[in-house]
Amino acid sequence: MQIQEHTPAQVHATVRAAASVADYWAQSSVQTRAALLRGLGGALVANREELVRLGDEETSLGAGRLNSELDRTSFQLDGFAQHVEAGHAFAVSDDEAIAGAPPVGRPHLTRVRIPVGPVAMFAASNFPLAFSVLGGDTASALAAGCPVVIKAHPGHPRLSRKVFELAKSVLAQLGLPAGLLGMTEGAGIDVGVELVRHPDIAAVAFTGSFTGGAALWAHANSRPRPIPFYGELGSINPVVAMPSALAAQAEELARTLASSIEFGSGQICTSPGLVVLFEGADADRFEHALHAALQDKKTHTMLTPRIRRNFDSGVARLTGTHGVQTILTGEPVCDELAPPHPTLARTSAKNFIAERALHEEVFGPACLLVRVGSADEIVDVLRAVGGSLTVTLWGAESDSADVRRITRCATQIAGRVLFSGVPTGVAVTGSQHHGGPWPASTQPFTTSVGYTAMDRFLRPIALQSAPAWLAERSGRPC
Repeated sequence: MQIQEHTPAQVHATVRAAASVADYWAQSSVQTRAALLRGLGGALVANREELVRLGDEETSLGAGRLNSELDRTSFQLDGFAQHVEAGHAFAVSDDEAIAGAPPVGRPHLTRVRIPVGPVAMFAASNFPLAFSVLGGDTASALAAGCPVVIKAHPGHPRLSRKVFELAKSVLAQLGLPAGLLGMTEGAGIDVGVELVRHPDIAAVAFTGSFTGGAALWAHANSRPRPIPFYGELGSINPVVAMPSALAAQAEELARTLASSIEFGSGQICTSPGLVVLFEGADADRFEHALHAALQDKKTHTMLTPRIRRNFDSGVARLTGTHGVQTILTGEPVCDELAPPHPTLARTSAKNFIAERALHEEVFGPACLLVRVGSADEIVDVLRAVGGSLTVTLWGAESDSADVRRITRCATQIAGRVLFSGVPTGVAVTGSQHHGGPWPASTQPFTTSVGYTAMDRFLRPIALQSAPAWLAERSGRPC
């Protein structure tokens, strides 16, 4: 695969093109935005065969997974079109004037939201369509009225270029300026840093590793004019199995969890990397069933050689940490194209809490079982995690003081709490929240999945005693 390295001059030109049309797009109508979003989704569907082929050649994710992801990408583009048509991009809160002095009296105040301006969007490696060139970040920014400058992921450059080519053709067909969507490329950090530090970039959306995201976040904050950095940085996604759940269906839950760990060779930001179990015979049954199910799983080549190297390093760190017993792992291999073998390990609650190395995500099919002896230890384990995209609670159907305490702790550290199923699979809907406290994300109050993702790129502003011509715009910027 040939990866282009854009120069600072090329990055600058791409950002300037976006900035030159920012006012135009901020003033665009509901109909124009919806037409663009639907046109982009339609172009993906119309070119499905070629896109899936390119994606599989570059990522090894398989036609089934990529077809599903293409459907998801088209679905969310259409969903954001509907969200704009429902009036959410131009929502207005209006307080009529009341005669007299404050606090009883007040002037006429209208609260509207304006697009922030050009958004830098960093594509993810593990979702080459749904979190890439025309993924949720791009869709939500365009819906908000912001041009987008994409930093393509070097793990799938040919697919990224093809999708961008299709997007440009949609812009041309609709008579929209080409600067609404720009794309930069580069395998190193230089292009990303140049993009984040460019003075015309008004916000950044990032999905990727903690190390890369934290570095770019620091650049966003060290600018002369700091900007919002919406980083989704991954997570270990604890699963807590209460005794009642294991007693009723230990083997079934283990098989379900094994499929979640193996999905996409574990290269999913919501992959369950930690399972908390009460000591006892039911936990033993669960562990035995999980070991058997994972041992039979057939993974596929990881997305990039670098991701495979990082996975191997993460497994070595996990299994080499004091107090950790290895239950299942593969033999070391030199071939970075070889599919990874699932890893399963075990430790105690006390050891997990003490060893900070165990709190770090292993991006791939790896899971650590933590044995506990009380509800207090469950709470302590969750607090040690610090922040997570998800926490899953099995067996919390019956109300009790312990269940409430564990649930309360789960809500304090996670952006999404599940009471059944597994964390892999993130629905695109208005009530979704895909984020979480640090280190899962940099902005826990916002989501990168779902229709409220658009709110990241709209800044509230109060208009006091606005003239009639401005009020008549009904929230649409002038």
